[in-house]
Amino acid sequence: MLELEHGFRIVDVYTRLTPGGEPSGGPQTISPDRLEREMHQAGITRAVVFPRATPETSYVAANNGVARRSVDRPFVAFARINGSEGDGSTATSRLRNAVSSRKSFHTTPEDVEQYAYDDRFHGFVLDPATDGYPDAAVLDVLEDVGHPIIVSGGQNAPPARIAETFLERSIPVIVSHFGGHPLDRDLMNEMIDLLETYDECYLETSFVRYRDVLERALLEHPDRVLFGSGAPDCHPDVAVMEILTLDVSEDKLWRAFSKNTCRVIEALAPDHD
Repeated sequence: MLELEHGFRIVDVYTRLTPGGEPSGGPQTISPDRLEREMHQAGITRAVVFPRATPETSYVAANNGVARRSVDRPFVAFARINGSEGDGSTATSRLRNAVSSRKSFHTTPEDVEQYAYDDRFHGFVLDPATDGYPDAAVLDVLEDVGHPIIVSGGQNAPPARIAETFLERSIPVIVSHFGGHPLDRDLMNEMIDLLETYDECYLETSFVRYRDVLERALLEHPDRVLFGSGAPDCHPDVAVMEILTLDVSEDKLWRAFSKNTCRVIEALAPDHD
């Protein structure tokens, strides 16, 4: 693809990095070197990276692999975590949550503390549809350490459930895909509405294909939108162009591409380039 020319400093909050071989037929994979080249091509200065979601798997090895592959590259590693609770949307699932216990592959409060005080990691990422939800003990430690957490929002993790679990706590929460994956405009708008209530909630732009939704968020809440490419599933060039072509002011583009993100994730700030 062509190298983009623009005058913005862009940082990316949603990029998956493969720590090792992944099965054929699975999600798109990419080497660290190729990811770095594609980022440069799109004018992306730094990117948050994390392993893909895998059900019933401990993420310790995958997180360490991502951290190793981030050394001497413009990557900021986030640790993927999981939880022992389901979505709690039915009486049966609420009962199951009440009696559930962590299994060996679930993230523990001690794991969270270890990641938080390891200078290789700068935040956490969770896909409730695959990873489940953390229990109260893990959430307590997440709140204590105060690192940002990226939560994948969508039909299996709707805005109300995200709000109930995470947004009532003092945790900077970045909701990916505007809370509406895959392409659920109603959920995206519902998530934008919640920005009025929750000051530490931010929305990330990957796989949001609706121009009106992106423009609404940037016009109504210009300080809460963070650019994410969704690489390698989406080429960074494509993700950047989707934002560049919005009908909003240059100041709002600057905010989405870097200013907002650097306020939430210090490791993406210019002095780390």
